[in-house]
Amino acid sequence: MTLAIVPLMPLERGQLHVIRLRAVRTALILLAAAVAGEFFVPELPMPGAILAPALLVALWIAGFAPRRRWRRWGYAFTGGELHVEHGLWTRVHTIVPTLRVQHIDVAQDVLERLFGVATLVLHTAGTDTNVVILPGIARSTAEEIRDAIRERIGGAQHD
Repeated sequence: MTLAIVPLMPLERGQLHVIRLRAVRTALILLAAAVAGEFFVPELPMPGAILAPALLVALWIAGFAPRRRWRRWGYAFTGGELHVEHGLWTRVHTIVPTLRVQHIDVAQDVLERLFGVATLVLHTAGTDTNVVILPGIARSTAEEIRDAIRERIGGAQHD
């Protein structure tokens, strides 16, 4: 048995902006903690011993990592399966047969609404990875996939 290679679609560009803003928030929290550390730890070997490394990490988190994270996501909907792939160090390729889906959600937080993307959440039968999340797709695409899966599930229950 050979597996066919399914070409994957990239996430919407709006998801890159969502990832960037979330990374900036994380970097600001890190920098605030570093400033507090500088202020409340009086016996540092030199000024900036906490803040300098935190600044470098914050620059990486907010400046370089978001694009890399965004590029590492891909998805494909074949009608019978949803393929979701992500990860830099460990690539995870999840294949969800539509007939295994028990519940489907389309979610949007404030940032996702601002940039026109949504998150598709599939709940499947099983115990280990029974929730598959696909962020960063257009809301209309998420609703089309949801409706197609709902049709397949409904058709299978009547057979």
